[in-house]
Amino acid sequence: MPRTASRLALSAAAAATLLLGLTGCGSGSSGSSAAAAADAKGTVTVGALSNGAAHQTTLKVPEVAAIRAELPAAVRKRGQLVVGLGFLPAGSPPIGYTGTDQKTLTGSEPDLGRLVAAVFGLKPVLTNATWDNLFIGIDSGKTDVGFSNITDTEQRKQKYDFASYRQDNLGFEVRKDDSWTFTGDYRQLAGKTVAVGSGTNQEKILLEWQARLKAAGKKLTIKYYQEANSTYLALNSHRIDAYFAPNPSVAYHVAKTAGSPQATRSAGTYSGAGASLQGLICATTKKDDGLAKPLADAINYLVTNGQYAKWLAAWNLSDEAVDRSLVNPPGLPLSNS
Repeated sequence: MPRTASRLALSAAAAATLLLGLTGCGSGSSGSSAAAAADAKGTVTVGALSNGAAHQTTLKVPEVAAIRAELPAAVRKRGQLVVGLGFLPAGSPPIGYTGTDQKTLTGSEPDLGRLVAAVFGLKPVLTNATWDNLFIGIDSGKTDVGFSNITDTEQRKQKYDFASYRQDNLGFEVRKDDSWTFTGDYRQLAGKTVAVGSGTNQEKILLEWQARLKAAGKKLTIKYYQEANSTYLALNSHRIDAYFAPNPSVAYHVAKTAGSPQATRSAGTYSGAGASLQGLICATTKKDDGLAKPLADAINYLVTNGQYAKWLAAWNLSDEAVDRSLVNPPGLPLSNS
């Protein structure tokens, strides 16, 4: 995602983590973690140690020799795929955070890195760092690929190659008993009061919609709260109608509150790139290092054989599925990167 949205998503998710009693990534520096489960060869367990944010599922993932052969020789010889994650210091459920053992990285992003490594027949080595240091690791060659909710932008393409694997969506979260649904038409927000994070991509979009509605003589009220606790208290007490946030954060909170008096639901999604382009989250590698195509082929193997859909479903992210992985698809233009 863009930097402003990324930072807010991390802070909002961290606040939600405190609210819900989940320990985040505790170290202040880059580090490595074992896989979330000790998998037998040919299997990968996703959703482990998630503290209720995912449905733990064990998937069969055989090595695919033809795809392994596409890898650069140095990576094959090393026998490891070094997966970069940028979730320090606080973690960002459900995409990347510390599991219930308070030491192991879990989340949708590390799980996909492990699935791809299994297709390659390589051992996954998960390295966690701050957002900035994630890219330093890729630049230096110490990290093979970043799986860290990284949005494809034309600006980033000047330094990196991409293999897409998930839609970059924003989401509306409402009370479970609220029947309102957003289908992509901003006019559906007339008369609503919506909370959003300041300085984020979703705020920019919401302000544009507010201006259009005002020009048409209609009102959209925007509210700001310092942290997630206050936002959800406002939602539960009917002081706001909806919360507009990164879709994975919405999916996480919906899963964590299910069955409780504070239960919420997703009321619809919207592309983080706006109406004219579907934003995409991508595996990210150093430009021209030869990894983008094998990564896309590995992801497409998982799509074709069903593991991809089960991975998304385990993390309640099925509404962000892509039909197939593309190498360097159109990204956010330079004017919006």
